[in-house]
Amino acid sequence: MLKSFKELLSILKEEPETEDGKPIPYEEAKVLARHNDSRQRARVVGQADTRPELLYYLAEDKDAQVRRKIAANPSTPRQADQLLATDVDDEVRCDLALKISRLIPGLSSTEKSAVQDLTFEILNTLAQNQLPRVRQIIAEEIKHATNVPIVLLRRLAIDLETIVSAPILEYSILLSGEDLLEIIAQGPAEGALAAIARRKNVSERLSDAIVDAERNLPAVGELLANPSAQIREETLDRIIEQAPEVEPGHEPLVQRPKLSPKAMRRIAGFVSSSLLNILVDRADIDAETAKVVKESVRKRIERGDLDPGLEARQRAEKLFEQGKLDDEQIQKAAQQGNREFVVTALALVTKQPERAIRRLLDSKTGKAVTTLAWKGKLSMRTAIEMQRHIARIPPHAIVNARNGVDFPLGGDEMDWYIDYFRDLDAVPAAR
Repeated sequence: MLKSFKELLSILKEEPETEDGKPIPYEEAKVLARHNDSRQRARVVGQADTRPELLYYLAEDKDAQVRRKIAANPSTPRQADQLLATDVDDEVRCDLALKISRLIPGLSSTEKSAVQDLTFEILNTLAQNQLPRVRQIIAEEIKHATNVPIVLLRRLAIDLETIVSAPILEYSILLSGEDLLEIIAQGPAEGALAAIARRKNVSERLSDAIVDAERNLPAVGELLANPSAQIREETLDRIIEQAPEVEPGHEPLVQRPKLSPKAMRRIAGFVSSSLLNILVDRADIDAETAKVVKESVRKRIERGDLDPGLEARQRAEKLFEQGKLDDEQIQKAAQQGNREFVVTALALVTKQPERAIRRLLDSKTGKAVTTLAWKGKLSMRTAIEMQRHIARIPPHAIVNARNGVDFPLGGDEMDWYIDYFRDLDAVPAAR
């Protein structure tokens, strides 16, 4: 336990040295503090044992770099910090915000009340600064603090900038359930509800308020994904009732721990085929519920409201847009026999018409399928998996790699296959 504010500063400071490795003597420091060259003045205020009077003297230096060093120096007296709290330079205030907020958790009840009061006064001034980055720095640094005035915390918690309010709303244990309910009732800024939903041990009452707050979809998704959030069955029923038209909420709903069999069956009526697979594979699903879910899938496919092929194509397109459609993704889809994904993916990475891709795969020719992998800059391993699981080429006819990893065909030969099947219009492509 730190016994004094000076003891805290002594831990933070480094041994001051001059350019030749020796500390700057006080008399020399006084001279340098008045030097015309701002770099010399910066040398002085950058020392951890610079006398408080010199730091205070230079706190209004015309050079912002000098003031930044003073703002960052833990030895700077609070009176100088108070001057810098309203400095015209953004970086000075940011440096000061970082230093002061990091000092807050170390302030103990044995500190002199004058030092504490002035430190919190400076923190309060910075917390009201017009620059969001200053307020953000403070919020990030004090989000776990237990000795911050609640008035200051509440101000940050209702900040219009989510980068400021979110750290406090998500982590501060000083905000009570009543505080959070009041903030929700006031209609907080976008992103604030999601931050509250991510808190540890969200109560049932708080969960109800989040779900009721204008049906905030991102927040409900975060709530569902939070394993420590307590959600009443009635509240979950309301979420499921609203969920069919809200696709972004489907995955966190399927992944929600401790879903009841009733909830699983209802969810199976509207989520995608890929999410249905996750639902059926849940460790807590009983045999009867799994059977009901699979029957629901069959009926949806028969009705035409569930198209696994369309979902696979859309997933490939989305991965391509995100720059994530790589060899690994296509190889995995080939191993799973996901033809529609592979067809769409190959059309995207080879820049060839989808109709030509289907013809090449339907040709049952190992060289043609290998050509597709080469054109898409995929691995020979992926070419083999596509031959096996997508084109269904017999084992004896599969084109294997040369030297274990290399393509066995020449570039001219593979170009011929691409050109031939692309230009062939006589045979309609099978869908």
